[in-house]
Amino acid sequence: MAVDDQQWDSSYDVVVIGSGGAALAGALAAVKRGLSVCVVEKSSYFGGTSAYSGGSVWLPGNHVLERQGVDDSVENGLAYFRSLVGDRTAEALQRTFLETGPEVARFLEDEVGIPLEHRPFPDYYAAPGRKDHGRSIFAASISADELGDRLRDIRPPVPADQFGMEVDRSVLDGGQAWIARMVLALDESGRADLHLGTAAERLIVDDAGDVVGLEVSAGAHRRTIRARAGIIVAAGGYERNAELRRVHQQMPTADWSASHPDTGSGDALRMLSEVGAQVDLLDQSWWCPATLFPNGRAAFTLGVRAGIIVDSTGQRFANEMLPYDQMGRAMLQRMRDGAGEVFWFVFDNRFGDELPAICVPAPERAAMTEAGLWHTASTVGELAAATGLDVEKLTATIDRYNGFAVAGRDEDFARGEDPYGRFFVGAQDAAQCLPSLDGSRFHAVRLVLGDLGTKGGAVISTEGAVCRADGSVIRGLYAAGNSSASVSGEVYPGPGTPLGSGMVFAYRAVADMAAHLAGAPGTTT
Repeated sequence: MAVDDQQWDSSYDVVVIGSGGAALAGALAAVKRGLSVCVVEKSSYFGGTSAYSGGSVWLPGNHVLERQGVDDSVENGLAYFRSLVGDRTAEALQRTFLETGPEVARFLEDEVGIPLEHRPFPDYYAAPGRKDHGRSIFAASISADELGDRLRDIRPPVPADQFGMEVDRSVLDGGQAWIARMVLALDESGRADLHLGTAAERLIVDDAGDVVGLEVSAGAHRRTIRARAGIIVAAGGYERNAELRRVHQQMPTADWSASHPDTGSGDALRMLSEVGAQVDLLDQSWWCPATLFPNGRAAFTLGVRAGIIVDSTGQRFANEMLPYDQMGRAMLQRMRDGAGEVFWFVFDNRFGDELPAICVPAPERAAMTEAGLWHTASTVGELAAATGLDVEKLTATIDRYNGFAVAGRDEDFARGEDPYGRFFVGAQDAAQCLPSLDGSRFHAVRLVLGDLGTKGGAVISTEGAVCRADGSVIRGLYAAGNSSASVSGEVYPGPGTPLGSGMVFAYRAVADMAAHLAGAPGTTT
């Protein structure tokens, strides 16, 4: 049967696959243009990995920064971004992202009604245009009372969602606040149907190769949805697909990703590939160090305040206070150099016996010790024996580090000399970031290479339209967030780059759809 003769179970102007920040921003852009929207989310919660995030959105030169006295501009942001990304992604795509960012911030606050605020968090690289105190914006926190019954539909924080812990959800902040406020705004629009437990199975194309609809499943039931203007695929990446991670990234497991096992399965990549999308950056992720837990999962770990990180040889290999993606890439390089996948965070009891870093949830020492993931000893030699590290190399590494601590300068990796590292310590100089490692007890906690999601997917145009290998676009099909090949290429410029870029291109996708729906030529052909 020809697609034109197909009997659709339902019909909307815009269909959105996924429910993270990018997906919901696209849905909101559509309803504010008077379009009808269907959002399909395969899991039992809205929010995806965005709900786990700190909620930072990187949009340089926006009105929120100006309101709070942050001296910034699109030009400064673009100079910074271009200096890092270079030509790994199209210059026009980069420019479009940066130039549209302030418009999206205005839209979210002025039209959608989400109160926004700036919070300090440094950009990640020392490059022209950097802001040492950051340029990210956040959704204001929201109370559970204001959210009402929708609270049960918002993906819980990591401790509750992946570790079964009790958490206080009386106030939602960070990524939780973004998702909650976006879902409420969609509910209030009266133009959006939001479906949980509904998996996207197949993009439906017509004889011309245009995407015109979507087949979904809910349990054993399948149905088709017509998309009159287009479909936005914003369903995350493939970080939880062990086979794809092995093939494209040579990762030994998919269990160390920060995302929930029910998400990031690679469905988006499969569907996009089936209709001829060009894909890129499949070897890339938003990397990070992660603390390995007894249940086999790993928790994003950042903000090191003391101690050192060593590889399986018992040696340091990087500045432990690097921004997390850069530290993750250093770990990845050690793995590819043959040092193995075992890393240890070694610290002492000078500041207590807890992990001197941010890890949510905080590892519980007794359970970790029982699982062989946390070792405590009174001497470095005993710690080396417990971890299987070479005692001479570990001792030499600690002695050398302690020499840097006395001198107040890390001659190997310049720890504490960048504003990012000093930010978490509240330090004024590098010396304050080099506490000596000579307490009465030593600890070693197992780290692994984790990630906040993969960042490879469909190549998109400046309007978010999915491209074929010949450069043409697939009409009716758009991608955003981690379902697309990130505009930032192989770097992570600043906190909130994934959310900010995803929101921008979902927003632009809807503008392009609306132009085509109205009969205007639009900007893609």
